[in-house]
Amino acid sequence: MDSIAAGFGNSYEISSTCFFASSPTTDNTDSSILDVSALRLLSNSLESVFDSPESFYSDAKLVLSCGREVPFHRVLLAARSPFFRNALTTNAVVKLELKEIAKDHVVGVDSVIAVLAYIYTGRVKPPPRGVSECADENCRHVSCRPAVDFMVEVLYLASVFEVYELVTLYQRHLLDVIDKVVIEEDTLLLILKLSSICGEACKKLTDRCVEVIVNSDVDLVTLDKSLPQHIVKEIVNLRNDLGIEVPGVGKHVLNIYKALDSDDVELVEMLLSEGHTNLDDAYALHFAVKYCDVKTANDLLDLEIADVNLRNPRGYTVLYVAAMRKEPDLIVSLLTKGSRASETSLEGRTALLIAKQVTMAAEYSYLAEQCKPSLKGRLCVEILEQANKGDRFPGDAVSPSLAMADHELKMRLLYLENRVALAQRLFPTEAQVAMNIAQTKGTSEFTGSSLDPDHLAGAKRTSPDLKTAPFKILEEHQRRLKALSKTAGLRRRRHSSEKTTKEAEVHGNTGDCEEGLY
Repeated sequence: MDSIAAGFGNSYEISSTCFFASSPTTDNTDSSILDVSALRLLSNSLESVFDSPESFYSDAKLVLSCGREVPFHRVLLAARSPFFRNALTTNAVVKLELKEIAKDHVVGVDSVIAVLAYIYTGRVKPPPRGVSECADENCRHVSCRPAVDFMVEVLYLASVFEVYELVTLYQRHLLDVIDKVVIEEDTLLLILKLSSICGEACKKLTDRCVEVIVNSDVDLVTLDKSLPQHIVKEIVNLRNDLGIEVPGVGKHVLNIYKALDSDDVELVEMLLSEGHTNLDDAYALHFAVKYCDVKTANDLLDLEIADVNLRNPRGYTVLYVAAMRKEPDLIVSLLTKGSRASETSLEGRTALLIAKQVTMAAEYSYLAEQCKPSLKGRLCVEILEQANKGDRFPGDAVSPSLAMADHELKMRLLYLENRVALAQRLFPTEAQVAMNIAQTKGTSEFTGSSLDPDHLAGAKRTSPDLKTAPFKILEEHQRRLKALSKTAGLRRRRHSSEKTTKEAEVHGNTGDCEEGLY
């Protein structure tokens, strides 16, 4: 099976176990052909009803976690699914919140549509192009993260909706790829978590996942973070029975992890001062980048007392972990701190390849409209592509020359304020990443009102009064100038920089424009 779509290529037929009543066995071949043709015609008709853009006579809606509403027909879903039969007992027009129904995992739009389409038609359609394929052109898309995510989400939601023939089908496909899944990406742990929730219907899949994990080197901390406790206990007991030893974690390291879970970096510093361990021995950066809030991870990085290129026992640097998480803030932070993007993991993958393999092809090929947020997966890949080309990711910005006159520094500050403000409108996601890394939040925006509150209250930066008002660079202005310079220096793509520079010139701003993120 070269891809998920190929694997389901022969499934776009009437399901052998669908809810439609089957005809009695007969030797009359012509009659059987007519029956199949009639069922196919009925299925096509129901599919056209489901796909109708006008919400054709729908009387209920399923509200997804993203806020999108999917209309459906109560009578059809109630007839086909015991879950909906119970959920739709009221006569009123209803909205069902998916987050209240499927509480254990956020299910993507395409997975929801796939399950509902099956309920309507009795046929399994291949997923939309780019949904179950990753951004790696050389991948077969059998066991990459997007492929597995799609399958396991359909499996889970089909179980929630009690469409068990669909559960059986996707369980079979997941069993076929278990041995190909990269354990380090925790994909197998996700399969195990959701299959265990599905209960007896997925017992084969659950047992197989447990078997693979028992014989792997997945540590107890990872298990605790990813799985229900009864599954963790089962894995630990099986390892003990088989005499399999996986290195444990000391109490001092666990204390650091608990402090990070509480977003308390100051407590981490206090624990380190006791001298029992250090950030490298605890693999604390790996833990923070994988599990903690982005700000907490960045605060830990800013201590600058850990090796950003350190490999954990599985051979992964912190940058690999950030790529798996698809978090551009953390990737840029690590690159500015000296992470080497060119290094390869034990299986020969770079951080760029990892980022591509966990990003949907549809997400990677999506071009955000101007002034609209970019998707994180695409942004991560582009950042790492830039790093692999040898482009510089500045660390601390160079301090403005003290030899510059106050009015020159003022004009530079005004220029950067306008440049960054414009970038926030044109490229909001990219701008926010750069501003977070440059720590602009800890500085005050420079406006004309700061020069003379009585005379310039409410004035804009481009006011002519700025050219005549007396001005002296203060320490707070220096901090702001340094942060904005660093923000502008975080490059992403050339055409973004050129676009913003041209826009800045149109708005009457001048200055030395370095090629940057904007």
